Amino acid sequence: MCTGSCAKCLGGTLIPLAVIGLLANILLFFPGGKVSDSNDHITDEVWYFGGIAGSGVLMIFPALVFLGLKNNDCCGCCGNQGCGKRFAMFTSTIFAAIGFVGAGYSFIISAVAINKGPKCLIAGDSSSGTWGYPFENGNYLGNHSIWSQCREPRDIVPWNLTLFSILLVVGIVQMCLCAIQVVNGLLGTLCGDCRCCCGGDGPV
Repeated sequence: MCTGSCAKCLGGTLIPLAVIGLLANILLFFPGGKVSDSNDHITDEVWYFGGIAGSGVLMIFPALVFLGLKNNDCCGCCGNQGCGKRFAMFTSTIFAAIGFVGAGYSFIISAVAINKGPKCLIAGDSSSGTWGYPFENGNYLGNHSIWSQCREPRDIVPWNLTLFSILLVVGIVQMCLCAIQVVNGLLGTLCGDCRCCCGGDGPV
């Protein structure tokens, strides 16, 4: 596969993943699917914007760059047909590295949040109870019986666990795709694309 076509395919895959990351992070601001009475009742890791900033915004730019590589104009670089294409492929590796860092950030935040568990009302009612983190070191993951320690918001444990797991998986996939583009971009820099946009049929 041409390096430009490969990059376009990767970019097209990253766009929906970025949207999923954005939506998952936004939904986390509504614990249990409801508007929180106080921002202090929202799990701290949600405010780190792993899905919005890491898997979302930082991933949009690399995706757009990858999508544009196939149609990149490689004819205007000092009269050298291959120069512009090679430079574009090299630039894509930089954006791929940025995307990898963003996805890695989202992955780490999600992993910490899953291990830590959600912030919830531990005892009493909403006016007199204590809000905190009742679980330690992921001990709730294999023991559903202790989920009842979270009194409010309702269903907060499966809600946070599901959405942070989505962000975790999205982060892993995005890191893999960005890593592939780093290799693809380096190959395109060294060997050129399989076809120049000026109409050449051979490597440039």
